Amino acid sequence: MSPTQLTLGIIKPSVAATQAPVQEILKTIKASGLEIVRSKRIFWKAADAEQFYAEHAGRFYFPRLVQHATSGPFVALALHGPDAIKHWRSLIGPTHVYKGQWNNPETLRARYGLSDTRNGFHGSDSPESARKELAQIFEGWDVDWWMEQQGKEQGRHL
Repeated sequence: MSPTQLTLGIIKPSVAATQAPVQEILKTIKASGLEIVRSKRIFWKAADAEQFYAEHAGRFYFPRLVQHATSGPFVALALHGPDAIKHWRSLIGPTHVYKGQWNNPETLRARYGLSDTRNGFHGSDSPESARKELAQIFEGWDVDWWMEQQGKEQGRHL
């Protein structure tokens, strides 16, 4: 059985600008088996985006990444379920929208993404990244404690 995990999912401003796609995406997430345990609409300042995407600083696309992240509000989601990191990244598809449209047209990026920078979504790439990103987005949320409580709750229902 796959490990139960938490991951961060972001619906970026280019997609979150309109409510109808957000509602469809939320339905897709729920139908996929992932549970949305926290959600938040956020409007970042440049410093927030620069901190979040710090690992990309110095790369040619960094200014575009920050500009897009601060172009409007986005929706942040804490997603929970078996192998949640891999599951969410599979749902959103490849970073490059054109690759998704060609190879995985059912993925969220293929359906809603506009370009490589404005690809519509973010997903944590590892448990360490998920823990760090969730704590940043949800102001110090203790992911380890939350997961421990979930484990205790699961044990009571077995």
